[in-house]
Amino acid sequence: MTNPTNRTWWQQEIFYQIYPASFKDSNDDGIGDLPGIIEDLPKLKELGVTAIWLSPIYKSPMVDNGYDIADYQAIDPRFGTMADFDRLMKTAKTLGIKVVMDLVVNHTSDQHPWFQAALKDPASPYRQFYIFRKGHDGQPPNNWRSNFGAGSAWSEVPSEPNMYYLHVFSPQQPDLNWENPKLRQAIYKMINWWLARGLAGFRIDAITFIKKDQDFAALTSDGSDGLGKVKRKAENRPGLGQFLQELNAATFGPADAVTIGEASGVGYDQLADFIGPNGYFSMIFDFRYADIDVASGSEWFKQTNWTPKMLGSAIAKSQLAIQKVGWGANFLENHDQPRSLSKYIKDPAYRNVIGAKALALLYFCLRGCPFIYQGQELGMVNATRTSIDQFDDLPTHENYQRALAEGYSQADALACVNRRSRDNARTPYPWNDQINGGFSTHQPWLPIAQQAPGVNWQDEHADPNSVWHFYQKLCRLRNDSPLRADLIDGDFAPLKTANDHVIAYARGQRVQIFVNLSDQPATIALPAGHIWLNNYQDVAPTLKPYQAILIEVNEDGKKL
Repeated sequence: MTNPTNRTWWQQEIFYQIYPASFKDSNDDGIGDLPGIIEDLPKLKELGVTAIWLSPIYKSPMVDNGYDIADYQAIDPRFGTMADFDRLMKTAKTLGIKVVMDLVVNHTSDQHPWFQAALKDPASPYRQFYIFRKGHDGQPPNNWRSNFGAGSAWSEVPSEPNMYYLHVFSPQQPDLNWENPKLRQAIYKMINWWLARGLAGFRIDAITFIKKDQDFAALTSDGSDGLGKVKRKAENRPGLGQFLQELNAATFGPADAVTIGEASGVGYDQLADFIGPNGYFSMIFDFRYADIDVASGSEWFKQTNWTPKMLGSAIAKSQLAIQKVGWGANFLENHDQPRSLSKYIKDPAYRNVIGAKALALLYFCLRGCPFIYQGQELGMVNATRTSIDQFDDLPTHENYQRALAEGYSQADALACVNRRSRDNARTPYPWNDQINGGFSTHQPWLPIAQQAPGVNWQDEHADPNSVWHFYQKLCRLRNDSPLRADLIDGDFAPLKTANDHVIAYARGQRVQIFVNLSDQPATIALPAGHIWLNNYQDVAPTLKPYQAILIEVNEDGKKL
């Protein structure tokens, strides 16, 4: 077991991700904002949260909801002002809550002054801040497909025939050229400017894409469009580590900042480089079990028929690999994922308080820092939309079109994006049962997702048996209970059970967790001990459908 005296400060945190546009609207314009976050920070403190992660609040045209940044050092007026940000920092500090921001440095908005200067003058030094290449015979430089699911990763430069710029994501998000030392220094200066304002650290977006193969060679096609996944030439490529090492040394390391990398494509054999004692980041998100429902995170129409056994194996493999070298960032939901109740609970009858508590217990006590996404602590579910025109999200539209191109019917393509759309996580937070869930009196920027009666903060706060209170108990168990040492420092160990629908694991010497991820009862041998958490009123050797329990086991090891 890890020695508690070797803990770093961030290993003890409980993170809560806020999607600012959908958290709380303070000025009734239909868009959430910084004053709205400030107003309800005490509620997050009461929940047990110790750190918040803000999705982008930088100045942006919002083509990709803020992940297309036009000015790294300005707050978008939709969200407020820099004075509001400073007030948020002050309020958070008073409450003992740390603040982490989203850092997007693989690309900028096409409206960023750097890119505008690069377009205006081919001789501008800012042309070298991005990736420009000549085309071939009226076609893009190669056949790389955008990571958003459809179309080329290249766009032609306006009024400059046969010249293209690279965008791994949308055409409005040109990729930065990390091969250029001057670009890297400009990025480091910006990061240190934010750290000086008191940030605890960053969640770092799409960071494994900053290194591209410099041969820019064409790929073998993997779709009917003749294109190939850009990931094969632009994700976790040789030489990436040199950039990440320099980035850490110039910014995060000296500031003792916490860093959580969105590091897709990293193999378990590479984890030591990323999160080891001298790793590039404090921790990274592992998407293997989060993407268990699809064959590819960028091709949602390729659905899988996963089982609880497969999910349990994926979680265990991830935990054991991370445990060998470093620290985990544990999540089931974020701004890019559908609601976990709709994804992991296959029987709709249990997409309720029972299923939500089962999922909470399944992931929250894993080794590493737990991340709660706004609304997850209420047990929110996906929205259901009847037309592709009702979706706001860019990759949703691209995945829909790609599914049609691959031969899916309109109904099947719509079902795929309904299940997987990022809009599912971005609908406004329901604070009460009033108009628009109390989020705003104005029509919200994205329609409210219909939830079951009582799935809102006010009702759940008043109900001691709610999902919200279950999350509060989980936070208290980790932060302030006799099990704290086991839940923070204890090793993870998978437990074998006689039922393939039950996922079970141990933390440290005393904690064991059992989750029946099925709508059928499951008879297993449970250890004797004190039950700290249970999503049903009773417990027996036969777990009820979707029953989840946390047991502090007796030292004698006897069974119930």
